[in-house]
Amino acid sequence: MDHLRKKQLYWKALQFSEWLERSKQTDFTERDYACHLDCIAKTLGLWKAEKFIEKIPESFRGMETLVAAMKNEGMELDVFALAVIARHYISMGLKDKADLMLKEIEKRKQKGGGLGARRALLPLYASLGKADEVGRIWNECKADPKQSECIAAIQAWGKLGKVEEAEAVSEMMLQTWKNPTFGYHTSILNVYIDNNLTSKGKDLVEQMGDIGSWAGPLTWDALVRLYIKAGDVEKAHSILLKVARMKRKRPLYTTYIAVMEHYAKRGDIHNTEKLFQSMRELGYTARFKPFEILVDAYINAKTPIYGLRARMKADNLYPKKEFAGKMALVDCFRKAELSNLHD
Repeated sequence: MDHLRKKQLYWKALQFSEWLERSKQTDFTERDYACHLDCIAKTLGLWKAEKFIEKIPESFRGMETLVAAMKNEGMELDVFALAVIARHYISMGLKDKADLMLKEIEKRKQKGGGLGARRALLPLYASLGKADEVGRIWNECKADPKQSECIAAIQAWGKLGKVEEAEAVSEMMLQTWKNPTFGYHTSILNVYIDNNLTSKGKDLVEQMGDIGSWAGPLTWDALVRLYIKAGDVEKAHSILLKVARMKRKRPLYTTYIAVMEHYAKRGDIHNTEKLFQSMRELGYTARFKPFEILVDAYINAKTPIYGLRARMKADNLYPKKEFAGKMALVDCFRKAELSNLHD
């Protein structure tokens, strides 16, 4: 893996590291996790790197230890790695440590890594609630804006609740590029959703036209969340069904979960089961969450569920303590049903 990384063959290094982990050829050390994290950040981006951190065993998740291991291996922490670390600190409430990472990214920006640094700094400063810093970075971008920076700025202003500022960036994108990237629509749509401006979101959807023909999973997710927030779960469900039938790309797992949860709250067993089956057909199997939501639907409908343990066993899943308690509650409905039949 070291040889591949030195040759900057990060994708091959990542594949080799994943094979080592799967095959249990060796026990991963802090150094191994650090190398793996670095390769993910360089090849797959920040979101995937953050997801990998969540999978690292607790004993190796002291971030300072991972950073030290990376430095000891001579790995220069690039902007992507620094951003991953900063976001992890922010999520843990360690703002002072996050600030140190942001200062380091600012240094990289001064050394010529402007594009990547500005794109990383905008959402990070927004997460820390620093509107002035977001404004400062955005003013730097405006001299020669890139679409990725504009999208990051829209997201940052939206996170801060500065809808007018986000719309101004959006308008500038439309004036600068005839056909802005798909991420443009998703980012401004999410601003409206997160700031409870569902009517503006619906107006935007009308302007977008037939989203099924060009949009991708992130845009579909935003649309589904828009209609859920507007209280129109049926419309959200119809969008999900439409894009699933296209079989071009599968909707996100979290998109299905969002709709399932709302049906379950209503005690709508039919639609919850329907979505549960759709997820399985798309390959979203062997996960606890859909089963938990399914049980919630039966609980809220005060109806017994049959064969659940067998269905879980088929996915090699076994109920944990909290989930077992929910299953016991559903069993009570079964006993009540049998009692009523006996009477």
